[in-house]
Amino acid sequence: MSAVNLLVASLGDPAGTNMAAELGGGRELSESPVSCGGYDIMVVAGSAVDAGAIEEALERDYEGIVFLSRHAAASGKLALTCHSTGNFGPASAGGRDSEVAVPHSQLIMRHIGALWDRREGFEGFDVTLEATHHGPTSLRTPSAFVEVGTGPEQWSDRDLCARVAQVLKGALADSAGRAREAVCFGGGHYPSKFTAEAASGRYATGTIVPKHALERVDESMMSHILEKNSRAEAALLDAHGMGGQGARIRSLLAGSGLDVIEL
Repeated sequence: MSAVNLLVASLGDPAGTNMAAELGGGRELSESPVSCGGYDIMVVAGSAVDAGAIEEALERDYEGIVFLSRHAAASGKLALTCHSTGNFGPASAGGRDSEVAVPHSQLIMRHIGALWDRREGFEGFDVTLEATHHGPTSLRTPSAFVEVGTGPEQWSDRDLCARVAQVLKGALADSAGRAREAVCFGGGHYPSKFTAEAASGRYATGTIVPKHALERVDESMMSHILEKNSRAEAALLDAHGMGGQGARIRSLLAGSGLDVIEL
């Protein structure tokens, strides 16, 4: 597979298009990939969460697909986020029911780590992973969302989006060695323990199943998650953030061959 990544922004997403404009370096972007040196960029007319068919029109393979996106939260708390995609039950925001995507784990780790190292320059913002959620879920290529939050003021802030885009550009160009990949179980939607592992470079986090979704992980779903995280060597558990599901998840992981690590 090519070492080039494809960056994708929705035309209806101001944060995504602002990041794409910065990374495009003045090039006119279109609904076909445009080469920008070490990566390609394209825009889509529809929502990024519904872009599951995007690969069908591509003329080459990519190392990963990175969606440039806005982040929204009811709390309004400012955040710069990164996450993989998937649904642990019915799909409410793109993708298919009970399907997770192949996570772009190494890029997620590099981007969140680079943001973390520069967090003093983003005063007032949380730098955090999010648990796996929303679509698209059916891409064959590893994928991730890189997001700027949390409301219209931040999404339309060209300077903020440009600075996040430059952090991503550095992460894309980072040729450091690969970290061990891990699937993650437990914690909240903003999983502080898994963020710390990724930001430190100890683990490249893949699918993150939050506490509220653990009850949906049966033997079939666990098999599916591990299949989509085929490079994972470890399972990270938020030992105090699994509700009453801890023993059952540990049992499902038994025999997986993964190192089970309690945080």
